Amino acid sequence: MAGVMIQGTGTDVGKSVLVAGLCRLFANRGLTVRPFKPQNMSNNAAATPDGGEIGRAQATQAMAARVLPHVDMNPVLLKPQGDRTSQLIVRGQVRGMLPASRWREGRIGLLPEVVDCYRRLEAQCDLVIVEGAGSPAEVNLRSGDIANMGFARAANVPVVLAGDIDRGGVIAALVGTKAVIDPQDAAMIRGFLVNKFRGDPALFADGMAVIAKHTGWHSLGLIPWLSDAARLPSEDAVVLERARAGTGGRVVVACPVTPRIANFDDLDPLRLEPQVDLVMVRPGEPIPDAAMIVLAGSKATIADLAFVRAQGWDIDIAAHVRRGRPVLGLCGGYQMLGRMVADPDGVEGPAGSVAGLGLLNVETVLTGAKTVRPVTGEALGAAFAGYEIHLGQTSGPDTARPVGHLADGRAEGAMRADGLVAGSYIHGLLGEAGQRAAWLSRIGVAGQGPDHRADVDAALDAIAAVLEAHVDADGLLRIAQGRA
Repeated sequence: MAGVMIQGTGTDVGKSVLVAGLCRLFANRGLTVRPFKPQNMSNNAAATPDGGEIGRAQATQAMAARVLPHVDMNPVLLKPQGDRTSQLIVRGQVRGMLPASRWREGRIGLLPEVVDCYRRLEAQCDLVIVEGAGSPAEVNLRSGDIANMGFARAANVPVVLAGDIDRGGVIAALVGTKAVIDPQDAAMIRGFLVNKFRGDPALFADGMAVIAKHTGWHSLGLIPWLSDAARLPSEDAVVLERARAGTGGRVVVACPVTPRIANFDDLDPLRLEPQVDLVMVRPGEPIPDAAMIVLAGSKATIADLAFVRAQGWDIDIAAHVRRGRPVLGLCGGYQMLGRMVADPDGVEGPAGSVAGLGLLNVETVLTGAKTVRPVTGEALGAAFAGYEIHLGQTSGPDTARPVGHLADGRAEGAMRADGLVAGSYIHGLLGEAGQRAAWLSRIGVAGQGPDHRADVDAALDAIAAVLEAHVDADGLLRIAQGRA
C-alpha cells in the first residue's frame, strides 16, 4: 500500500491531467491504482455505480486507472450555486447548502470522513494517487484545510509539487511555495515537477537545478506540453474563458455559457466531428447563425434562465427556431425550454416560479430527492450510455413524445410535435458515435467521429506515454512507498 499527493503551485497548473496520466502510467505497469481528491469544487460531476456523484476529473482518473468510479474517490464535492453559496456533497450525497462564510469552520469536521475514504481506497490497491486543490501557498486558507497539507499530514501522504512553466515564474512559484508555507507542511514535499514546457528541455536544465538547490526537493521531471490533455473532459470552467470563435466552412453548433453552467463536457463529443464547429457563446456575444443550439446543464436553472434573458439569448433562440432550426436542451437546459420552472421550497434560491422559454410544452418542479444514476437506453434509433444528476420532475404534453427510452423501458425526455425542440436529462447523451450521428443528421451532417469514451481512453494512453518518457516514475513510486 502506498500513496502520493500531487499538489500545485496554483490553479490550472495541470494537476488533474497529471494524476490521470500517472494513474494510466502505473496501471499500464501492472499496478492496481486508485485516484483520490479530498475536496473538489466543480459543477461538472459524474454519477457513480454506487449511486453518488463525484467530480468529473475523478471519474476520468478512475477510467485512467481502469476501475469504476466510486464516491470514496472524491469524498467532498462543492457545487457552486451562487456567488456565495455551494451545495455540499459528502460521499456522493447532498448534505445541504453551505454559505462561503461557514465553509472554513464546517470543513474541519469533514477531515475524519475524508481520511476514512482514503484508507478504504488504500486497502484496495498498490498505489493511491491523490490530487490537491488550488495551492498550499494559499496560507490564509491553511487553518482547517482538508484539500492540501491538512489532508497530507492527517493521512501521512508524501507530496510532489507541480508548477506550470507556461504561465511564467515557475522557479519563484516553486521556491516561493516552500518559503511561505509552514515548515512542517514543507517537510511533506519530497519532489517537484515542472509542467507544460515548450521547446528544448536542455534550455531549462539550469532552472531545474536552481529549484532543487533552493528547495532540497527531488527533481522528478520536466514535462512537455501535453496536447492530448485537450481531449479529456474538463471540469474547470476556466476553459470556457478561452472558448474559441467559430471557423468558416463548417457547420456551427452553438452553446451559450451561463454563470452556473454545469456538465458542459456534454458538448465535448461534438469536437470530434470534423464537419462541426462547436462555439461556446460567451456573455456579451449574440448567439451566432448556427445550425443547432444546445442548452447545457445548470446548477441554478432559474438564475441562469434570468441570465439568458438578460443577454437577449432568449430572443436569439426563438428566432433560431422560427427559422426551422433545432434546439436541444440537456438537464437544466431542458428545464429552461419549458413553459415554467417552479421552486416552491426555495431549493435554488427564493421560493417561487418563473416562466421558461416556452419552446416545449412541459413544466418543471424543483422538489424531491436528487436523481443520481448511470443510465443506458435508446434515442433516435441509436444507443446511448450516460448518467442523470438533477433535481426536479418535468411533466407535460410534450413528454408524450419522448426523446428516447431507458433500458428499463421508461420514457425519457420530451420533443415538440414538429421535432425542432427536444430536451433530455441524460448527461453524456452525445458520447456514443451512433447517437451523436443521429442528432447531427437532423442538421445535414454525417457523423464521423468515434465514441467519446474511446477517444478519451486513447488520449490517456498518449499522455501516459509522454509521462513515462519525461517523469522519474520510479522515483515517484519510491516516494509513495516511503523509500525516498
